[in-house]
Amino acid sequence: MKHHDVIIIGAGAAGLMCAATAGYRGRDVLVLDNAKQAGRKILISGGGRCNFTNQKVEPANFICGNPHFVKSALARYSSQDFIELVERHGIEYHQRDHGQLFCNDSAKEIVTMLLTECEWAGVSVKLRTEITNIAKVDSGQFLLSTSNGDLSCESLVIATGGLSMPKLGATPFGYHVAEQFGLKVLPTYAGLVPFTWHSEQKQKFEPLSGIAVPSTITAKDGTQFSEALLFTHRGLSGPAVLQISNYWLPGETISINLLPNMDANEALAQALANHPKQSLRNTLSQWLPKRLVEVLFEESLLNMALNQLVHAQRDQVIADLHDWELLMNGTEGYRTAEVTLGGVDTNELSSKDMQSKKVPGLFFAGEVMDVSGWLGGFNFQWAWASGVAVGQAV
Repeated sequence: MKHHDVIIIGAGAAGLMCAATAGYRGRDVLVLDNAKQAGRKILISGGGRCNFTNQKVEPANFICGNPHFVKSALARYSSQDFIELVERHGIEYHQRDHGQLFCNDSAKEIVTMLLTECEWAGVSVKLRTEITNIAKVDSGQFLLSTSNGDLSCESLVIATGGLSMPKLGATPFGYHVAEQFGLKVLPTYAGLVPFTWHSEQKQKFEPLSGIAVPSTITAKDGTQFSEALLFTHRGLSGPAVLQISNYWLPGETISINLLPNMDANEALAQALANHPKQSLRNTLSQWLPKRLVEVLFEESLLNMALNQLVHAQRDQVIADLHDWELLMNGTEGYRTAEVTLGGVDTNELSSKDMQSKKVPGLFFAGEVMDVSGWLGGFNFQWAWASGVAVGQAV
């Protein structure tokens, strides 16, 4: 039986960061993964360019049942720390909205950087390895049965991620390990995920596929995001939808402001004063794509001149523009979700080193925990930070 100081299950962002950090501390570290390639989720993120972090990352950017849990890891390893690592490896990057940072070339550069750090730290990475059993013995060591032989270690790190994008190999393995050792696992949901239409909605709105407009979307609990809204043939997507999906529950409506940067009441009053005989269709088509206008409003109403509209009709048009209430069918689920909400209850773990309070030597890092960010870079920053925190502890 081969023994290592530390075995990390999961060769993703958190696992590789943890491995390199622990390796630099002189620990004998082995990373295991059942995939053919390390960092598969990194490779497809950000359209293949990886939104590897944001210029500014704060605890408030994360959703967690224990809102103070993320503070320790983020304080220990900031986004600027990761940016400096990227720069040391000569990776060129650029900034987009909200301080999001993307590779100029390819997400492969980030994976190569992490694997290089692991190599420099003396870490072994073994892929295509299935883990069939984990046990902890009286000596305090963990024993692992794998498809490539039996292993033992003093510290075991679970960095297997969530359920998002099963085509990349996502499984509930990490949750099962937590439950095996008596840790509480909170219900999981797809997050940062597009909404889908009901069948009757699909017939009406599918022709709008490809249209994108600025919007402000509000969830039932009052959470609000102002970003682009994208119509797809399956439902609604775009940055505003992905973010609000983290705060949406089945059966709840969402409210969409299609004109977040103007006052429709004032604009209609001005149009009425300047062009009283202009049709409502032509007026609204100055502010929104014509196809969208023609789907949202009845043909008979759109053909009316502005001076023909009664107060009740004008008020309804304004309400529909600023407070369009929709009851969506659901989401696209884990197939396209960027994150998994829920997971290992953070109350079961130390906020300083992510170690189980019940099982000494058992650690969790990354998305397997009940922590997720609003945007891609926030999620990666949590992976980097939590991986470093665990790596400093194992």
